[in-house]
Amino acid sequence: MTDLTRLLPHAGSARLIERVLRWDAQEILAATARHRSPDNPLRREGRLASVHLVEFAAQVMAIHGGLLDTAAGREPQPALLVSVRDLQLQLDHIDQLEGELEILARVLLANPGNWQYSFTVAHDGETIASGRIAAIAQPLDPS
Repeated sequence: MTDLTRLLPHAGSARLIERVLRWDAQEILAATARHRSPDNPLRREGRLASVHLVEFAAQVMAIHGGLLDTAAGREPQPALLVSVRDLQLQLDHIDQLEGELEILARVLLANPGNWQYSFTVAHDGETIASGRIAAIAQPLDPS
C-alpha cells in the first residue's frame, strides 16, 4: 500500500484520498470514500458540493507527482493549483453517494516546474466529473 503521508502536505480530515489502486508514468487511479465523511472540511451546511471534486483530483495529481519524484530518487515537490479548465459536473452534491469514488488522473504535460493533467471522477462505474488541472512548482521554504 502506498504511504500517502509523504506524498501530500494535507493531514487529518484534509487528506481526501485514501488509497492508490494503480499508477504508471502517465496516469494514476485512486479511490476514496472521504466524500461521505461528516468531518470533511469542504462540507458546508452538512453538504459536499461536487465542485470540490477538483480538490480530490488535485490531491490525486499531487500523489502521482510524488510517486514519480520518489521513483526518480527525488523528494516529492510541492505545487500550487493554478487553473481548472473544462470542468464538467453531473451532480450538485456528492455526500450522499454510497461506496467509493474512483479518481483517474492522466498527464497531459509535465515539465520540471509545471504540470497539466486531465481527470475523471467515477462513482459506481459512471463518470460524475471531469476536467483539466494545471499546477506550478512551489519553492521549498529554506527556513
